[in-house]
Amino acid sequence: MIKDRFLHIVLLCMLPLIGWGQNFSEMAANMNEMSLPLVNVEVDIDSVNKDNYTLGGITLLEYKGDTVKLDTFNCQVKYRGNFALSLPKKSFNIKLVDEEGEKLDANLLGLRTDNTWILDAMGIDKLRMRNRVCFDIWNEFSHTMWNTNYGNRNGTVGTMVEVFINGEYHGLYCLSDKVNRQLLNLRKAKVEDDGSVTVKGLLYKGIAWSALTGYHECSTDSVVWDAFELQYPDEYPSLETWQPLINLMDFNCETEMDYFTEHYNEWYYVDNLVDYWVFLIAFGLDDMPYKNTILSTPDINFDHRFMITPWDLDACLGRNWYGGLIDGYLLVTRLDGLAPFKRLKVNNIDGFKQKLAQRWQQLIENQLAPSNLESHINAIAQRFVESGAWQREYNKWKNTNVRIGQNLEEEVQYVINWYIGNLAYANEHIEVWSEDYDPLSHVDIGTITSIYNYLLGTDTTFYEKLDLNQDGTINTTDITIAYNVLLEQE
Repeated sequence: MIKDRFLHIVLLCMLPLIGWGQNFSEMAANMNEMSLPLVNVEVDIDSVNKDNYTLGGITLLEYKGDTVKLDTFNCQVKYRGNFALSLPKKSFNIKLVDEEGEKLDANLLGLRTDNTWILDAMGIDKLRMRNRVCFDIWNEFSHTMWNTNYGNRNGTVGTMVEVFINGEYHGLYCLSDKVNRQLLNLRKAKVEDDGSVTVKGLLYKGIAWSALTGYHECSTDSVVWDAFELQYPDEYPSLETWQPLINLMDFNCETEMDYFTEHYNEWYYVDNLVDYWVFLIAFGLDDMPYKNTILSTPDINFDHRFMITPWDLDACLGRNWYGGLIDGYLLVTRLDGLAPFKRLKVNNIDGFKQKLAQRWQQLIENQLAPSNLESHINAIAQRFVESGAWQREYNKWKNTNVRIGQNLEEEVQYVINWYIGNLAYANEHIEVWSEDYDPLSHVDIGTITSIYNYLLGTDTTFYEKLDLNQDGTINTTDITIAYNVLLEQE
């Protein structure tokens, strides 16, 4: 099925496409209906770094109808990322500014109106679309827990573009907006008459691994505290801005179980927790949580519940944080040691496992179905090939440590096959949590073989469906039960 769909794309590679490696002016002159938008960043590239913005300019071209739409802006540029900064193809943060250097909001390529943008290099991603595809599907089923001006969107939107640096071709990128105060409709901090600040909306981004169950004592006068970065209000780092996160961690690890059970839904949105868990397990997100995870609340003075938003989704779908292949699938116990799942799922508070199973089944039949993922991937892959962008990207970076393969079809097939296998693997565990699941109704000769393999240590994965008497262990008693069931079936 994938091969049939991709045959059309492969054939398109053989068409006489123009402009495999021209400069910005030449590519702009030859734009047509198959072209990706073109972005030219004019900046002293030797001065660009991760810590400080460098003044520059940005030009965007988009083929619409029979004409080319052109936009130009002054901007500030800096690098973004951590491991990806070691690659020659780097990602950029872009801030639009006016002639006086003040913040300028603009709608770029129809995405939304804002002044802060990302040019994602996708250098570790051999598919060049993992982050975009995952966010697009996340946006289909998970939304903010409060009303916003952007349809309750709880993730980025973006579009594939070809980027030039000072007119020289630099590769295939994704231009996207950011998860920020404006998108999530967080209330602005208020500066009082006496100069003090009343903190309202809060947005924290995880920049290192954290279980949300404890923290290191460190200064609260910085935008970085423990494993998190204060992204809003970043101009007012203080104990007041960090205290709500400290309180959340204290609630997770310092409270007695009875108190936690009674009050956890005053700190978290349960539906949001369920969506995040299902999303992470389904796509095999390797570089979270709570790194690359955003916690936000619209106004801490009225509600201290925190919503979760995923971030940086390129380590997924069978590849890890540096782009290497993952050996196997993501365990459904991945989050069991992290708050609040450490208590909610492990102790099945208020039937949390059943909530996970119900949402899992609903989503893998709809938004998380393999056919939906395949549709998203093939749509972007076709644009890559039709436009000639994939060949240009390959020609630019093939002899570097940027991950790229000439045959896009190979990575597409790997991703789809991995995803189907991961869903099947996870479902082996999750279906057992359904309220109407009866382990005895699923017994066959393979059940006995699986129990023997577990007891002999050849497969040490604990499948709850093999625990036929549901006593929390798999042992010879379960083999006896299985034999009795099979005898009754005869």
